Amino acid sequence: MLTVLLKAGIMKNVGVIFLITIVATIIYQFNLPPPPRLCGLPGGPPITAPRVKLRDGRYLAYKEIGVPKENAKFKVIFVHGFGNSRHDVVVAANLPRRFIEQLGLYIVSFDRPGYGESDPDPKRTVKSMALDIEELADQLKLGDTFYLIGFSMGGQTVWGSLKYIPHRLAGAALLAPVVNYWWSGFPADLAKEAFQKQAPQDQWAQTVVYYFPRLTYWWNTQKLFPGSSVAAGKAELSPQDLELIPKIISLGTDHRGQVKQQGEFESLHRDMMIGFGSWEFSPINLTDPIPSRQGSVHLWQGNEDTLVPVTLQRYIAQKLPWIKYHEVAGAGHLFPFATGMAEAILRALLLGVDP
Repeated sequence: MLTVLLKAGIMKNVGVIFLITIVATIIYQFNLPPPPRLCGLPGGPPITAPRVKLRDGRYLAYKEIGVPKENAKFKVIFVHGFGNSRHDVVVAANLPRRFIEQLGLYIVSFDRPGYGESDPDPKRTVKSMALDIEELADQLKLGDTFYLIGFSMGGQTVWGSLKYIPHRLAGAALLAPVVNYWWSGFPADLAKEAFQKQAPQDQWAQTVVYYFPRLTYWWNTQKLFPGSSVAAGKAELSPQDLELIPKIISLGTDHRGQVKQQGEFESLHRDMMIGFGSWEFSPINLTDPIPSRQGSVHLWQGNEDTLVPVTLQRYIAQKLPWIKYHEVAGAGHLFPFATGMAEAILRALLLGVDP
């Protein structure tokens, strides 16, 4: 009798999964995202930035800041966050020119695929992003090694680079890097507690992305339930973040219309699919990428960040002793814009000066 009941239960679960798969497939077929509006093509946005052509024919748009790279002592690639572009270089937004020149600093930022003026990459993965960075460095002739800084969702690209191209990194910094709650290595209770502190709509949005990635576009555009609050620009922010927003706006917002100009699916939604999808490795299990200790890896996190849980960053730092962890008291997600933070981040990474 028990065997019969077990078989019945298994068949019931299989039936539910099958039904969900069928419904998801139907929804996907009738809610396909629109094709992207490619830059430089008829009907698409104009090309205004310098671009490099990659191995598969795609183009990456980039922006250079600082001293000429031929004269630079330090060459840095910056990776922007979710809903940003090459113009949103948080470590350069407040840098005095004198500091840049004294340091001999060159920074290149780029539009990640689908953002700004960089072509979408329908095959984008964590690994492909690391290879894009390596190719960008080679085409710009940055040398055998370079420094890498990633902010927010851009921090996940830094994790990928530490995994796939560690030999190219002179050092790296992760600034409030977004975590994936499904990375292996997190204690289940810790990950669950952090996950449940998010707004319910964000819990749902990330769950859909992880288990039903094909429904990401539909979930974030349908009107029955609220989609991602971050994608909608309605996320709850910390007190420090709210204080910093006027300062950020004063730095200029003319470029904001470019961020999603090729379509939300290939920018925001694909970002979510990569960031909160199934990874082929877990950062928690990485080994020291720079064992020679000629460079260092830093992780910066505000302890009042409402978008990225500090508890999970602390755990990552505890499990990876080669990470230099900097927790900023009273800071939210936008802490790199605070007075003096950019200089502190760069001094720690490039000069080894403790903040």
